[in-house]
Amino acid sequence: MPTPEFVPAFFAASGETGSLAITMLAVFGTAKILEELFERLGQPGIIGQILAGILIGPSVLGWVSPNDFTAALAQMGVMFLLFRVGLEVDSEGLMRTGGSALITGVLGVAVPFACGWAFYRLAGRPPMEAVFLGVALTATSVGITAQVLAARGLLDSTAAKIILGAAVVDDILALLLLGFVTSIAQGEVNALELGVTSVLAVGFVIVVVRWGASTIGRVVAKLEGKLQAGEAEFALAMVLLFALAALSRTIGVAAIIGAFLAGMALAPSTPRRVHDLTSGVTELLVPFFLAEIGLHFDVNVFRKPEILILALLLVPVAVFSKILACSLGASGSGRDVAIRVGVGMIPRGEFCMVVAQAGLVLGVIKPDTYTIIVFMAVIAAALAPPLLKWAFRKVLAETSEGRPS
Repeated sequence: MPTPEFVPAFFAASGETGSLAITMLAVFGTAKILEELFERLGQPGIIGQILAGILIGPSVLGWVSPNDFTAALAQMGVMFLLFRVGLEVDSEGLMRTGGSALITGVLGVAVPFACGWAFYRLAGRPPMEAVFLGVALTATSVGITAQVLAARGLLDSTAAKIILGAAVVDDILALLLLGFVTSIAQGEVNALELGVTSVLAVGFVIVVVRWGASTIGRVVAKLEGKLQAGEAEFALAMVLLFALAALSRTIGVAAIIGAFLAGMALAPSTPRRVHDLTSGVTELLVPFFLAEIGLHFDVNVFRKPEILILALLLVPVAVFSKILACSLGASGSGRDVAIRVGVGMIPRGEFCMVVAQAGLVLGVIKPDTYTIIVFMAVIAAALAPPLLKWAFRKVLAETSEGRPS
């Protein structure tokens, strides 16, 4: 059935120079409708929100194209999601899984990188293009896993703590790796700059995890009762969120790591009201993060059978390399936990787009590779929720029966 003429005309104003309200209506409304539909069908609502981006994006209806505005909302969405997750995480419990998280994070970068590189070289692609594809497979989009775990009350599980810790590690390593290969592609490698960035990134995480909660707790205690502005505690939390996100970005770590650490530092001292307000903002912004993944998907590229075959073959490489590497890294915590960690590290997302865009700008990857990477990210993100539900089935069953998890 053809689309009525007034529909594309109505959404034609949703670009960078058009109505922000129309863009928000298109993305948020469609994402929530499909989320509700998928939940009613017994499927994870996250999948519906990602598909919403594909549906309203350039490949299908063409109502909304990805632009700076949608990208900004998506970044805000994942920042608030990780901040909310941090508020629910026990920093001491996370530190106790430090060894497993470190090994899992390192293997979760090394193995997918090697597999992605080997896959593209076997496909006959140039060495540097294969390197960038390998980098694109490294970092987990922890926002997707965190959303599933938070929705099912699983953030206190051992597997969830290892996943969150490992995601911090693999994000740092992936960003450093991207900086290294980008330098090579540009013909210059600044070893000093990379070394300083590595030290600052690791030091930043250690300092916030080790002393952040106690320091923030003392500050909050001194300010308690003295602040007169409305929702002062929430305002203070937002200042810390944006400050650590900006600081982490300046150091060379993704802003979402700073957001997660800010939430974790505030967790012991922040009142319930801050949790509730944060949840409200998160519910508003997260659909933009998930839909943004779908907006970048271009169906037309797959009219070439060879590109479709290459994309379909890349998905199991991306999925199983993460499961194998991260399960091995968490194997010391038992078989069930190891499998949950491996499955939880599957999703890819915003980092893939960054790598693909960097490769395009440098001229080392072709446009079809960009779409192949986006396709992999969409499918991996869609596979994660049902696989997580399967991996945590015993914990969910015990919880539903009233037994501790």
